[in-house]
Amino acid sequence: MIINTNTGAADAARLLADTTSALQKSLKRLSTGSRIASIADDAGGSGVAYKFSAQVTRLNASRDNVSNALSLAQTQEGYLDKVAGALERMSELAMLATDETKSDIDRGLYQKELEELRDYITDVTTKDFNGTSLFSGATLTVTIGTTQSGTATTLGITGLDLGNGNYTKIASSGNTYAVNSSASAAASLVAIQSAISQLASDRAQLGANISRLETEKNTLSILRDNLSAARSQIVDVDVAEESANFARQQILVQSGTAMLAQANILPQSALRLML
Repeated sequence: MIINTNTGAADAARLLADTTSALQKSLKRLSTGSRIASIADDAGGSGVAYKFSAQVTRLNASRDNVSNALSLAQTQEGYLDKVAGALERMSELAMLATDETKSDIDRGLYQKELEELRDYITDVTTKDFNGTSLFSGATLTVTIGTTQSGTATTLGITGLDLGNGNYTKIASSGNTYAVNSSASAAASLVAIQSAISQLASDRAQLGANISRLETEKNTLSILRDNLSAARSQIVDVDVAEESANFARQQILVQSGTAMLAQANILPQSALRLML
């Protein structure tokens, strides 16, 4: 029986410190929802989770790029719908102007409306989306991700050109396009039909562009969700499991505190030998 060195109390104090530390760590995990309370808890997992987080951030940016490209394509669709309406009306006017029962004065009335519609189509060719031309025919390059080496992965979207020959024939100024005589109306009708065929082709291409962009956006969303789930497996705490661990550590701390008190009492037994 010794007094100067209380090994039992020292052991109890050390174990109590360990369980207290474990309890604090469990409390931090539950309060933050993260399994990795400190980078030392899982050094490798922490590094992998960080890479996942960075990739998810890049995927969100890629989705924004695709969404903006979709907005541009939808803007194109809105303009093409109006151009389609203008061409339909122009073809109707040209057909009406071929009627031999009408005089050139009557056709002049059709000509006024037709010129306004022609000018509208000419104006549409100059439209842009945040500084990017809508109908220049240039390919739209959309960045959708990166390779393992860090090289950007891009998607090329076919451009639409409202300035090509079929459109410019019916959008010319002067008397190149007119319905002020039955002969000119017949010639204009041919040009308008060519423009309508070109517009049908452009609308089909635009539809394909939108479909591709929507598919790419959905793919990016799926990849982002899967990466987020993988990261969650590494860093997110299982609340049910950690709650059980918290209760266990709490009991150990309480029992360790009680045993430390008992260990401090043991040396007092030596007093009985001195009395």
